[in-house]
Amino acid sequence: MYFKALSGVPPIEILCHRVAWSVALLAAAVALAGGFAELRRALGSRRARLTLGATTVLISGNWLLYIWAVNSGHLLEASLGYFVNPLVNVLLGVVFLRESLSRAQGLAVALAGAGVLWMVLSYGRFPWISLTLATTFGLYGLLRKSAGVGALSGLFCETALLAPAALLYLGLAAGAGSGAFGSGWRISLLLAAAGAITAVPLVWFAVAVRRLRLSTMGFLQYLAPSLQFALAVWLYREPFTRSHLTTFGFIWTSLGLYTWDAVRRLGSVEPPSVATASRPSSRAGTRPAAARGRSGPPPRR
Repeated sequence: MYFKALSGVPPIEILCHRVAWSVALLAAAVALAGGFAELRRALGSRRARLTLGATTVLISGNWLLYIWAVNSGHLLEASLGYFVNPLVNVLLGVVFLRESLSRAQGLAVALAGAGVLWMVLSYGRFPWISLTLATTFGLYGLLRKSAGVGALSGLFCETALLAPAALLYLGLAAGAGSGAFGSGWRISLLLAAAGAITAVPLVWFAVAVRRLRLSTMGFLQYLAPSLQFALAVWLYREPFTRSHLTTFGFIWTSLGLYTWDAVRRLGSVEPPSVATASRPSSRAGTRPAAARGRSGPPPRR
């Protein structure tokens, strides 16, 4: 809804404002969390620097495509991308981390593939927006898993890397008189709010991912694409055909199967004690074995 309110502003300009206004807020959040020491240690590694450079490219491309999709009437396809994302993560784990698929996971991936194939054959258009959003965010999560940097510190580093280019673009646009900022109080306030719109949910995500069960986070992360789907169909009146219904039916069935399998597996692991679960920050030694090293995907927005 926020991006729809900025539909008259070019997506690249919205992205630049998002980056520029986020840096200061994220810097304050990292300082309060004591994350700069962790970030300095991580950046001492050439591999970490290269990894964060790659994740910066992936997350900026993901953000830009999402903004464009929302403001060009493709919110429904964007929601499909984030429904498919957990299954893309499974495939990436198999290909790059040599993780094995359970029968339920294999069936879930096959159902999702059938849904995408149905859209291609019946709708006559390859869902490139959905698959690009799902793949870029999946690769982003895969690389961030090996970067050795927390979600908040890593995101600050990524926005800081993007900030010079973003500020240069905004400066050139302002100099040419084509920038949206300053053209009216409403648009200017909305653009200035980009920092809070981006940073505040991500700070909450970083806290929640430490306090909540992995299965709880998994369920909650279906809320965003579900709300996107509802907005696209019922508020913004994007076309929703029988082909869409069949495709989403396949995807929702596969997600239901995938979630059931994940909950069943977590249920077989002895949960932490009440005292441990109530701590603000879990350590690897106090979490269930199934959750170690899997604090959830990095933040999307």
